[in-house]
Amino acid sequence: MPKKFHIKKGDQVMIIAGVEKSREGKILAIDRDKTRAFVEGLNMVSKHTKPNPQYPEGGIIKKEASIHISNLMVIDGKGNATRIGRRRNKDGKLERYSKKTEETIK
Repeated sequence: MPKKFHIKKGDQVMIIAGVEKSREGKILAIDRDKTRAFVEGLNMVSKHTKPNPQYPEGGIIKKEASIHISNLMVIDGKGNATRIGRRRNKDGKLERYSKKTEETIK
């Protein structure tokens, strides 16, 4: 069974520790085995590549490196970083909600 995390692909998150602290971005991908996530435009690294079909010129390419999930907090609809809870809605389905404002998070 796959691990469950408080974040998922497409969430708007804030980094709460490290060099990129207090910066915001969108989750591009999650590595469930390593408990890490890739955030759009943050934690950029330089990768040296040989010429290949995707990069015919080769050279140095900037790309996102992963960030440990414990260093990320979801941003709710009001723009606040918040902890996430799960509860059942009126239809009996699980929904995520902001512990700070009690609002449902998509």
